[in-house]
Amino acid sequence: MPARPLLRQLIATLLALTGVTALTAAAAAPAGVLAAKPNVVVIMVDDMNAAALQYLPNVRSLLATPGTTFDNSVVSYSLCCPSRSTFLTGQYAHNHGVLGNKLPDGGYEKLPAAETLPVWLRRAGYATAHVGKFLNGYGRERPTEIPPGWAEWYGSVDPSTYRMWNYTLNENGTLHTYGVAGAENPALYQTDVYARKAVDYIQRKAPANEPFFLSFAPLAPHGEGAATGSDLSQRNPRPAPRHRGDLESVKLPKPPSYDEADVSDKPAAIRSKPRITPENEDRIENVRLKGRLESLLSVDEAVADIVAALQASGELANTLIVFTSDNGWMQGEHRIQSGKIVPYEESIRVPLIIRGPGLPAGGHVSTLAANIDLAPTILDVADASAGVTVDGRSLLPIAADPASSARGIVIETGPKQSGKWYAGLRTPRWKYVEHSTGERELYDLQQDPYELASVHNDPRYAATRRALADRLATLRTCAGAVCRQWTPVPAPTL
Repeated sequence: MPARPLLRQLIATLLALTGVTALTAAAAAPAGVLAAKPNVVVIMVDDMNAAALQYLPNVRSLLATPGTTFDNSVVSYSLCCPSRSTFLTGQYAHNHGVLGNKLPDGGYEKLPAAETLPVWLRRAGYATAHVGKFLNGYGRERPTEIPPGWAEWYGSVDPSTYRMWNYTLNENGTLHTYGVAGAENPALYQTDVYARKAVDYIQRKAPANEPFFLSFAPLAPHGEGAATGSDLSQRNPRPAPRHRGDLESVKLPKPPSYDEADVSDKPAAIRSKPRITPENEDRIENVRLKGRLESLLSVDEAVADIVAALQASGELANTLIVFTSDNGWMQGEHRIQSGKIVPYEESIRVPLIIRGPGLPAGGHVSTLAANIDLAPTILDVADASAGVTVDGRSLLPIAADPASSARGIVIETGPKQSGKWYAGLRTPRWKYVEHSTGERELYDLQQDPYELASVHNDPRYAATRRALADRLATLRTCAGAVCRQWTPVPAPTL
């Protein structure tokens, strides 16, 4: 039996025989025994909407079936850098201060890096490692810098982060470039290189006397940036060569909100968008959609490799595995041909599956979960403490009681120093948004799940709108426990 499972069994036996409390035992135990905490692996993909989960069989069979799926998982700020900063801090963007992908509003430089999840886990005795994308702008000024808290570091350096070949990693202070422009060497496909590094880390660290935290962050299915000599006209992002064409038969989903005919209820930014032409639809389907889904097939294989490595080491049962995305993705809904940041469901909804200690197998939770909850959940499992006031809550009690009380989640993009922004609330039934332009949106998601008709001007919903506006006035600047308090909103009598 591997060392750490044996230690856990020994601790349990001793506690049962002597009646010594866990706290007393931990205080008296040698360093090796203290390492019985669970490992943590976070797999965070980029720009994956919840609908894409159906194309990832390994994620479903190896994580969802033995774990818990949070069916209503949202991100507060649907943009890469702010969302990843929320994961690292457990805070809303209005508290951690990263309000965009680049200066002056955001970017890597704005992260309060001295107090983040890897720092807190290091204090709790964890080994830590990051593989892949970090925050937008990382490496542009100081490409060999290693952010605080990471004992091992394999971070992609901007702008090469957004290339499936010819990208550069800072590997513990040394820069290594994989591939060259214009060449698609199958062995150097970005996701596969990241996966090999993640598996190598697990094989070296498990079993071991200290638990580990591994952050695995592939670029897929995020689109690639312009790269000299690279052909992005057929697929963007480019899938691994072995997967090119595997999903050729996939068709673009067309929910009722696709190329929405009547957008008179929407803000001016949506009303000004043209209808989607056949040429644009062809690009959305054959370049973007198929490229995105085929690129995820390598991620799905990486998940299988990571689970297999944990299984071989004897650590799978004692590892919390989180699979999620930093934000969703629009593909024609409300005439938005691509992108995120907007408050609509396809933009803010993300997959969230957690397997490991404390999570029921095959569970489905309908209670709202959000990316502010990821750090508190990991800290709960790791018996660790945050160095800042966190806004989210652990999902372990929610997973154990799927009928947990309702809550409201702040959805926001500002206030920013530059550009327009919005702040709003996503509740189990309602979505209310106040734009910096003075425009408003209100959707009854129970009656209108595709957000086709904003009822912000409907007098029948006036009381509901006022109640949501009052809640937002408090929560848009909340911190800590106030963010977790919620009074249900009265439904209108229609």
